[in-house]
Amino acid sequence: MTRRRVALAVSAALSVLLLSGCSFGSSGGDADGESGGMPQPDIGVEAPSDDGSSVGEDESGGSPLVDIPDDRSVITTGWLTVTVDEPVEAASEVADLVDRAGGRVESRSETPGTDTQQARATLVVRVPADDFDDVLDDLRDLGEVASVQLEAADVTQERQDLDARIEALQASVDRLLALLADASDTADLIAIESELTTRQAELDSLTAQRDWLADQVDYSTLTVDLLSEGVAPAAGPDDFWSGVAAGWDALVRFASGLLVVAGVLLPWLGVALVIGGIVTGIVLLAVRSRRHGRRADPRTGHANDDGA
Repeated sequence: MTRRRVALAVSAALSVLLLSGCSFGSSGGDADGESGGMPQPDIGVEAPSDDGSSVGEDESGGSPLVDIPDDRSVITTGWLTVTVDEPVEAASEVADLVDRAGGRVESRSETPGTDTQQARATLVVRVPADDFDDVLDDLRDLGEVASVQLEAADVTQERQDLDARIEALQASVDRLLALLADASDTADLIAIESELTTRQAELDSLTAQRDWLADQVDYSTLTVDLLSEGVAPAAGPDDFWSGVAAGWDALVRFASGLLVVAGVLLPWLGVALVIGGIVTGIVLLAVRSRRHGRRADPRTGHANDDGA
């Protein structure tokens, strides 16, 4: 009888747990509020007051606490374009500034300058959010700022929702582990293990989302474009002698180009002459052989081939 009562108790507890888990999945499954029902309150999160501080109650149930500051989770993203003398060298300075601030460089590309293209370097850096303004000011000092764009996204509600769902799932997993330790029936063990696997997978997924969101909040993303001065076009002649000099230079460059082309074509011309000579010789031999192969008939006066 004792074993039967324990089995019945475990089965009843498992049924209640499964029903509560289903209700949790239907109400908290839509993190963006598209569940179709009424909005759910944040679990374990104090509602903010009108003056921006969190409102709660002390342990005695007395007056609310209004001195708790409002902690917001904000993702900051920025784009900075700076004109510098040497973009490649400035890129190394940017990397050093970010490293000293405790950040990291996620990507870096450099393009050396040419006669027709300006030099450029682009870096995508992650900077601690608390030091973002200081790092941005230091980057402004590298050269002449061409453009600055900053965006801030408040993800406080999303982060609180993830925390609440993780807390609820963790409690559910703990209860399933306790039931698994007390279960003795094979069917109960299989059912508990199946549900535990599902809940643990959901918990791991939500934990990974929260960690990624926390990293985006803790480290701001900044894209830095470093450009050199624009390439100025060559100045044209402004008087007669300058025009003569420019014309002479153009003529010399044209003649040099022709010589280069002639040098490139010379081997091909030699090969073409050799092939042409061989073809001409073959044609001449064929014509001469045909003439010698024909002779005049003394009786008719007509030319006959040797084989006639």
